[in-house]
Amino acid sequence: MSPTPLKPFKIAKDEAGQLRLTVRETRYNSQGYPWVTERLLDESFANAAAARAYATEHYGAEAGQFSAK
Repeated sequence: MSPTPLKPFKIAKDEAGQLRLTVRETRYNSQGYPWVTERLLDESFANAAAARAYATEHYGAEAGQFSAK
């Protein structure tokens, strides 16, 4: 388990080589154990900047909330 929380947005290439955005939600159970849910969006993007702009517009993402892992 990672000691630092996961960033809520992941930008990565899929099997076809297209950039995709994954939205992560982290919740904690009663013992403080993190449960992370990931949802891969259907949209593909031409570049990482377009994916960031989409996340900012639709999910209110801010700088520093993106990862590439």
